[in-house]
Amino acid sequence: MRWRGTSSAAAVAIALLAAPVAMAQGSAVPAAPASAVAPAAVAAPSAPAVAEAKPRRHHAKGDPLEGFNRTMFSIHQFLDRIAFRPLAMVYKAVFPKPIRTGLRHIFSNVGEPLVFANDMLQLKPKRAIKTAGRFLVNSTVGIGGILDVAKTRDFNLPHHDNNFGNTLGHYGVRPGPYIFLPLVGPSDLRDFGAGIAQGQTYAFTIGTPFDRAEYRVSEVVLTGLDLRVESDGALKALLGGAVDPYATLRSAYLQDRAASVAATHGAGAAAASPLDDPLEDPAAGQAGGQAPVDPAEDPLTDPAAPAAAAPPAAAQLVGSTPAVDDLPADPAPPAATAQPASASASSPAKAGAQE
Repeated sequence: MRWRGTSSAAAVAIALLAAPVAMAQGSAVPAAPASAVAPAAVAAPSAPAVAEAKPRRHHAKGDPLEGFNRTMFSIHQFLDRIAFRPLAMVYKAVFPKPIRTGLRHIFSNVGEPLVFANDMLQLKPKRAIKTAGRFLVNSTVGIGGILDVAKTRDFNLPHHDNNFGNTLGHYGVRPGPYIFLPLVGPSDLRDFGAGIAQGQTYAFTIGTPFDRAEYRVSEVVLTGLDLRVESDGALKALLGGAVDPYATLRSAYLQDRAASVAATHGAGAAAASPLDDPLEDPAAGQAGGQAPVDPAEDPLTDPAAPAAAAPPAAAQLVGSTPAVDDLPADPAPPAATAQPASASASSPAKAGAQE
């Protein structure tokens, strides 16, 4: 889903974070003689020693809210299992593929001016011109974006993703803590705020119909269900055999976002950054009978999470638009087989090379 319902998500976050603190209540006891107080005073220093003996809980690098995020991830998985995925499968069964693809093209075409704006903010005029040309072609020849005519051989103007989060990252804004919210998916502080701002751009600059509740609800419901349908296979491939699905998804998302931001600087940076410091599945080492390792000291990669499949699944949960395809075409389901890890980094590199 996109950046909607932030007030309700914040309410859930506050309710879960505001855990009650136990208050010690003293009971009335008879006054004890001075000799009885001395042993208690001697035994008092042992209390801090007991507290220091408790095991220290470590969180993974970049995820200081891990306890909260894992709770939200569990809630998300529960809601997805009992409601969101079943509704998405009903949507898939009721609406034929051509209709779903046409709706996806329309919403993708509506977002092209925002892609153009971020291309310009990143000082990429050639890419911005291609984005503007794509919008004009699909808005006219493509019947308002129902058909993705611009990506055909005659025009050769394929779609590319770009957003305000990429622009902030391009100019050095750090991602901040990792955040996971139910039915919103993985994000970080930078992208979460940027997504809210970008989602309100049309409502404040254009107004009707983008500020109407009817349009907002329709966009959220239709794009959300479509994204869930399109990402079903990729999510199964990524999380199905993971020892720690939460850590696997976190690692995939952070690598994908690092690659997207690096791609705004060119091919060289994009190829070097995605796997620099990934946050892999910390429980993966236990699957082979190895002793558990502190994830803060030596994170281990989940062997069941192929790196090449990471970006699609993470992008689907975050609410990014899937790759647009031709109206009559029914794309093949995402492959569940593992691919070389370099594949996940090569795509952003190619995107940067086009500049």
